[in-house]
Amino acid sequence: MQAESEHPPIRTFKPRRGRITARQSLALEVRSPFLLDADQPLDLIKLFGGKPVIVEIGFGTGITTAAMASAQPEIGFLAIDVHTPGVGDLVARIHEENIANLLVIEGDAIAVLTNCIAPNSLTGIRSFFPDPWPKARHHKRRLVQPERIQLMASRVAAGGTWDIATDWVPYAEHIAEVIATQPQWDGGCVERPDWRPITHYEAIGLSHDRVITDFRYVRTEIAHT
Repeated sequence: MQAESEHPPIRTFKPRRGRITARQSLALEVRSPFLLDADQPLDLIKLFGGKPVIVEIGFGTGITTAAMASAQPEIGFLAIDVHTPGVGDLVARIHEENIANLLVIEGDAIAVLTNCIAPNSLTGIRSFFPDPWPKARHHKRRLVQPERIQLMASRVAAGGTWDIATDWVPYAEHIAEVIATQPQWDGGCVERPDWRPITHYEAIGLSHDRVITDFRYVRTEIAHT
């Protein structure tokens, strides 16, 4: 429990409100085994039957998440988002498409990584089109900040990966600059991977002629500090 003297954590997301459809509502009301509570440590080995696990931070509608999980059944996917309609939509899609290697959490991914994921237990993290927080006064809310980069490093095993994509050039520059200062990660800008489907936000960015930048970083053997 957070002490009263502590400041609340800085959010990396903007709460979004939206109408929940009957399909989404049903998926949330009927307790699905694919929707997890984020109130205790997770036994990823048990949950995914010993498969390597990738966490996706922010999945929007979940269409591309479902596609990636279906294409890689040998990997366990844990998808985390705060947007209730999107959570309901993805849970419904899991049942409709019989996707057995994808689990969902509605919550703050930073809190989940901090409180529920054991160190060195992930084979990768994917963060596609996180909020760029373009205003200077909001930059501290960006997902890619030193303390959060180190948190990711502590949860990913050596040799694991962190894949990031953004359609905001100043944020891409920020990502490259900040992660370069962290010895736990090695990598940088890469060609768009063919396994990554075009997301809803990416399609919007492309329609506005925005430049899409993909990054891949590999967790080094350097210990978390």
